[in-house]
Amino acid sequence: MAFVITSPCKDEKAGECIEVCPVDCIEEGEDMFHIDPEVCIECGACEAACPVEAIYMEDEVPEEESDYIQLNRKFFEAG
Repeated sequence: MAFVITSPCKDEKAGECIEVCPVDCIEEGEDMFHIDPEVCIECGACEAACPVEAIYMEDEVPEEESDYIQLNRKFFEAG
């Protein structure tokens, strides 16, 4: 299970998460960042660094943000 970036990142893209990720699993999309679940080591550095609190463990994503789990997966399937 990996971390997921949710709606507060959309059009924000602060980028602190990329700077602290030890395995470079965060990629920039058109309007937000995404975390590659195949590369994420679940260290939590990105979650702590996010200034807009957009990052959650997949099983802790708020229900109203659950669409972002699939959105994240599709980003890496398409790539």
